[in-house]
Amino acid sequence: MAEEGELKKPAAMEVEGAEAASKPRFRMPVDSDNKATEFWLFSFARPHMSAFHLSWFSFFCCFLSTFAAPPLLPLIRDTLGLTATDIGNAGIASVSGAVFARVAMGTACDLVGPRLASASIILLTTPAVYCSSIITSASSYLLVRFFTGFSLASFVSTQFWMSSMFSPPKVGLANGVAGGWGNLGGGAVQLLMPLVYDAILKVGSTPFTAWRVAFFIPGVLQTCSAIAVLALGQDMPGGNYRKLHKSGDMHRDSFLNVLRHAVTNYRGWILALTYGYCFGVELAVDNIIAQYFYDRFGVKLRTAGFIAASFGMANIVSRPGGGLLSDWLSSRFGMRGRLWGLWVVQTIGGVLCVTLGVVDYSFGASVGVMILFSFFVQAACGLTFGIVPFVSRRSLGLISGMTGGGGNVGAVLTQLIFFHGSKYTTETGIKYMGLMILACTLPITLIYFPQWGGMFVGPRPGATAEEYYNGEWTEEERAKGYNAAVVRFAENSVREGGRSSGSQSKHTVPVEV
Repeated sequence: MAEEGELKKPAAMEVEGAEAASKPRFRMPVDSDNKATEFWLFSFARPHMSAFHLSWFSFFCCFLSTFAAPPLLPLIRDTLGLTATDIGNAGIASVSGAVFARVAMGTACDLVGPRLASASIILLTTPAVYCSSIITSASSYLLVRFFTGFSLASFVSTQFWMSSMFSPPKVGLANGVAGGWGNLGGGAVQLLMPLVYDAILKVGSTPFTAWRVAFFIPGVLQTCSAIAVLALGQDMPGGNYRKLHKSGDMHRDSFLNVLRHAVTNYRGWILALTYGYCFGVELAVDNIIAQYFYDRFGVKLRTAGFIAASFGMANIVSRPGGGLLSDWLSSRFGMRGRLWGLWVVQTIGGVLCVTLGVVDYSFGASVGVMILFSFFVQAACGLTFGIVPFVSRRSLGLISGMTGGGGNVGAVLTQLIFFHGSKYTTETGIKYMGLMILACTLPITLIYFPQWGGMFVGPRPGATAEEYYNGEWTEEERAKGYNAAVVRFAENSVREGGRSSGSQSKHTVPVEV
C-alpha cells in the first residue's frame, strides 16, 4: 500500500503542475480573478498597465478633438459670423451626441469588449475632426462639433477597461487616474490650439487659414490613438473577448439580459443623475470658460486660454485624487465611506460653483475660486467611478455607459438652461449651475447595497456580496458556471463591508511573476 501511495503522489503533483502551467502569468501581483492588486503608474506591464496607458491616452485625444474649437472661438466666430445662439447651440451639440453614444458604448463593451468598442468609435468620429477645417457656416460648425462629440463615448470603454483589469481595492484609483488624465485633454487643448495657431501664423499663413490648419493636429493624434488601441490592447487579463468566448472561458451574453439588469438597477440611475452634475458641469465649463474670461475681463486670447486650461489641467491630480480617496475611505469604512465621500466632495463643489458666479467683480478672485472649484468637481467624478464597478457585474459596461451618458445629459441641460442665448449672463448661469449641483447631489443618500449598507443605514443581516451579484443570473446559468467571474469578484470585494469585514476575510492574494 505504501508503494501505491508513493506512485499516486507524483501523479497528483503532475496534475497540480499542469494546472499551474495553464494559468496566465503576469508581471504584476493579481487576485483570484487575475485583476491587478497594485497600480504601477509608470509601468507598461501587459496587459494591465498597457491597457491603462492606452485607455487614458485615447480618451485624452478624443477630449482634444471635442474641445479644439472653444479656444479659437473668437476667431471662428468672426470668420463665420456666429451669433451667441449659434455658439450656444454648437456647445450643446458637442456634448449631446455622446449621450446615446455612451450608452451604446457600454453595451458594446459588455458584448464585444473595450478594445474593439473604443477603437471603433474613435475611428468613426475622426473624419469630423478633419472636416472642422473646411466649415463655412454656423450649421456646418454645429455639425462637426456634434459628430466629434461622439468620441467622448470612449470614456465608457476607459472605465470598463480599468474595472476589468484592477481589483476592487484599486479600481477607484485606476478609474480615477485613467479618467482624469483623459479629461486632461480638455485643459491641454486650451493651451495647445492657441500655440498651434500662433505657430502656423509665424510661418506665413493668414488668420483665416491658420485656425483651420490647426484642427489637423487633434485629428492626427486621435487617429494614431485608435490604431494603438487595436494593435496593442487586450480586453481582459486572460485575453481578448473573441478568444475567451471561443475557449469557453467567458459566457457570451445577450443584449436583452445586459439591458434588463442595467435598467432595473436604480443605483445606476442615481449615479447617472449625480454624474450629470460633476462631469456634466465640467463639460459645460470647458465650453464657456475661455470666452467668459475673454469677454468679462477683457484679457487676451492666449491669457483666456491659459486660465481655461488651468481648469481642465487640474484633472492631472483632482480626479485621480477622488479615486484614491474613494479607495482609502473603502479601506476604513467600506462602501458607506465611498458614498459619504462622494456626497461631501460634490456638495463642496456646488458651493464653490455658486461662489464663482458671485465673485465676478474680481478677476483674481474668479481665477482662484475657479481653480478650487475644478479640484472638487473633478474629484467627485473620480469618487463616482469608485462606486460604479460595484453596482452590477453582468451589466458593468451598460451601467458605466448610463452613468457616463448622464454626464453628457447634465452638460446639455446645463448649457441649454443657463448658457444658451442671452436669457442669463454667464456669471448668473454659473451661480444657478452651482445650485443645481447641490440639489442633484442629494439622491446619493438613497443608494443602498444590502450587503454593505448606505449612507445612513447599515447592511441587511445575513446579506452577502455573492448573493447580490448572483441575483443577476438564473439558477440554470449558475449551474453551468456562467457566474464564476462574479463569484470571484464578490470574494475579492469583501473589504467593501468595512474594516472589520476586510480583516475577517481569509482570502489570500496570489502573486504571479
